Amino acid sequence: MIYDVIIIGGGPAGLSAAIYASRARLKTLLIEKNGCGGQMTTICSLENYPGFNGGIDGFELARKFENQSKDFGAEIIYDEAARIEYGLAKKVITANCTYETKTVIIAAGTHAKKMNIRGEEKFLGRGVSFCATCDAPFYKDKNVLVVGGGDSAIEEAVYISKFAKNVTIAHRRDKLRATKILQERMRLHPNISVIYNTVPKEISGRDFPEKITMTNIKTNENKDLKVDGIFVFIGLIPNTAFLSGLALDEAGYVITDENMNTSVAGIFACGDIRKKQLRQVVTAVSDGAQSAISAQHYIENL
Repeated sequence: MIYDVIIIGGGPAGLSAAIYASRARLKTLLIEKNGCGGQMTTICSLENYPGFNGGIDGFELARKFENQSKDFGAEIIYDEAARIEYGLAKKVITANCTYETKTVIIAAGTHAKKMNIRGEEKFLGRGVSFCATCDAPFYKDKNVLVVGGGDSAIEEAVYISKFAKNVTIAHRRDKLRATKILQERMRLHPNISVIYNTVPKEISGRDFPEKITMTNIKTNENKDLKVDGIFVFIGLIPNTAFLSGLALDEAGYVITDENMNTSVAGIFACGDIRKKQLRQVVTAVSDGAQSAISAQHYIENL
């Protein structure tokens, strides 16, 4: 069987591409490694997606996207793409199978950047987390550190503050990068505090974190902070390790044009994995729609 379109990744960009491609009557396969929705499923209240006053749960929105794509005929399987073979007939190779297709849409997204400090690996899943929605309830009445200063860090700190006794935000700069409205919302929570010009150095503890050593980057002074949990939101890394032959930027993101064309004909990229300024659910959905239309036009011109 030869598919018209194979989409790698089931986040909002991939699901949007699946909706548009299958609705155009293209034979569409979406390959997702874990579960559909991607990082959107970790958002407890998505407030800036149009059409949902008061916000919508990211997991709920993901299910709507998934069901809509299936209603139009998209096929979804759970597997992991290992590599892509280029040519007029392209192949997506997974651990379990090889799939042939006329076009490929890469929507594999990103993963959280680690701190790369002593003790981080030891306590992964046992006190070090990258998902507040997943793990914040475990820290009821406990002391929590959030590392980062962007939108994600502040949003997640506010969410964690509903459970934790105290939330300390550590940011390496002298002011937060998060939008003003999020900073204003953060200040409404008296159990949230911020320490600036500070980076984590080492996590210590027996079975779970007990303290973290922090370094002031201006004075080089070290200070220990007692913590029960650490949440890390310091950036993202594109999931491009399985790709070869595509033009990437210096950070590893796929370079595309405005129509989602990559440097290889018939291969498209959309969502967080591509080089762009704004990475939001609404822009991922837009990217996915455009990539599907571009794939359709490519097939029509074969």
